[in-house]
Amino acid sequence: MEEQDVVSVHVENRIAWVNFARPAKRNAMSPTLNRRMMEVLDELEYRDDVGVLVLGGEGTSWSAGMDLKEYFRETEALGLRGVRKSQAESYGWFRRLRWYHKPTIAMVNGWCFGGGFGPLFACDLAICADEAQFGLSEINWGILPGGGVTKVVVDLLPMRDAMWLTLTGDLIDGKAAATMRLVNESVPLDQLKTRTTQVAEMLLKKNPVALKFAKDAVRRVGTMTYDEAEDYLVRMQEAANFHDKSEGRKEGIRQFIDEKSYKPGLGSYDLSKAKTSA
Repeated sequence: MEEQDVVSVHVENRIAWVNFARPAKRNAMSPTLNRRMMEVLDELEYRDDVGVLVLGGEGTSWSAGMDLKEYFRETEALGLRGVRKSQAESYGWFRRLRWYHKPTIAMVNGWCFGGGFGPLFACDLAICADEAQFGLSEINWGILPGGGVTKVVVDLLPMRDAMWLTLTGDLIDGKAAATMRLVNESVPLDQLKTRTTQVAEMLLKKNPVALKFAKDAVRRVGTMTYDEAEDYLVRMQEAANFHDKSEGRKEGIRQFIDEKSYKPGLGSYDLSKAKTSA
């Protein structure tokens, strides 16, 4: 299979729809797919026609995790060098996605198992189908959830829920995942793309520089003391003001005070009135 065939990309109305495209393998992540995902992220990150990235899966699965044959058995046959290379390729694009320049949404249509929790956590927001299935299957074949997966569930879930999924390998559906806060929302499968599009369009109305600095701040301040976070956020706002060539902060204040054209508690200011694009 050609590398470009394992990931599909479609850009429409400033939304990049990126799909794992190995439906016959339940979109399991192989070394080939991991390499291609890094290329796709590179290609899309600074395109002017892309404002939001949605990560989905073709067929009936989002991702069944790492490909046991290609990622584990075949890679391990190459020795430590092969193992470390494959780990770097997978962890590399997960990390890249966590700090992506554009906001990202995981659109989970079906199975999300094991290593699939890596890109799930890496996306800023996550919306799933009620029919989706989530689980940490590693314990069922004799290993612990590695590759950052244990860290993911501990960060996202209460300890009892994290421990249950880790030790039992039990599956939960989309509604349970939303209740646990593993995802933001769960909707019926036939409404999944519509709801994801609505959320993406909402993000497209926000100041893109503010979005980037805000999402990075959420990921960073959790490990800081209050005083450290306070100082960090002051510096980040100053940096955002510097990098925002549209002067969005001033424009937002102007439209609120002078034009009285919007209320910040109810919606965003009109980006089209800014003096330049960010």
